[in-house]
Amino acid sequence: MSTRQLGNTGFSIVPLVFGGNVFGWTIDEKTSFSVLDAFLDHGFDSIDTADVYSAWAPGNKGGESETIIGRWLKANPGKRERIKLFTKVGADLGAPGHKGLSKKWIEQAIEDSLRRLNTDYVDLYFSHWPDPETPYEETLDAYQALLKAGKVRAIGASNLDAQQLGDSLAAAKKHNLPAYQVLQPEYNLYDRGSFEGPLRDLCIENNIGVVTYYSLASGFLAGKYRTKADLAQSKRGEGIEKYLNPRGERIVDALRSVAEEHGAKPAEVALAWLIGQPGVTAPIASATSVAQVESFAKAIALALSPAQREALEKAGTQA
Repeated sequence: MSTRQLGNTGFSIVPLVFGGNVFGWTIDEKTSFSVLDAFLDHGFDSIDTADVYSAWAPGNKGGESETIIGRWLKANPGKRERIKLFTKVGADLGAPGHKGLSKKWIEQAIEDSLRRLNTDYVDLYFSHWPDPETPYEETLDAYQALLKAGKVRAIGASNLDAQQLGDSLAAAKKHNLPAYQVLQPEYNLYDRGSFEGPLRDLCIENNIGVVTYYSLASGFLAGKYRTKADLAQSKRGEGIEKYLNPRGERIVDALRSVAEEHGAKPAEVALAWLIGQPGVTAPIASATSVAQVESFAKAIALALSPAQREALEKAGTQA
């Protein structure tokens, strides 16, 4: 399976990343192991998680996703070398001091993540959310130490706008510190405004890799949610209701049309659209079954024509 360079990290990835937010939430440990095995068996190589996944599920406190991945790695010697592992720091874990991007918390959080993941390094460590209380140089100084120690191979940021990313790059240059090498923005065929424009231009100009989250708009772009009654199909239903409007319907109709032309599924078309977008290295997508992993492989192989891409984009912009 072909790969792409991930910005200036020095390593390449297959252009679809597994979203580990489902582990310990919508799928249990046994199913998680089966899905991860299938993901590798199909030639994929990157897994994204975070220290806070999946604290929002009843009975959870955070760290569940990392723990399941760590148990899978422990049960499968040799697979750590076959994957690029991404995790994040900065979300609120609910205990005093266990949030944000201070040097003190990053130094503790990485050790906690490494322990849960059963590994001595992560390939890509993300600042999960902006932290207005911590200067960029403090955060980047903490990351510099982790890079030198070999505990992380590359650093990235999630949820920064163009101003924030630009300020972080300027701080890195001013203080001779490592700069963010990858951005993780929300971006999909419906939610396009926050990434397209100045933020994307900045990433392209600075060779910053881009891995997108909510790549299928919480599953809406899979095409199975057409009415409010459909929302009960998934634990993610609450996050999908905002897409149930005429614009959303037009986008899903366009996805269905293009999917029929390829004998594919709407979700596969939505991912293929993202993979072909300027500035995007890879979308992040979650799977709760082996069949969905097989669908990822079809998305990677799907080549959309310029006319099909135009039809998809027009559906989201027309009055």
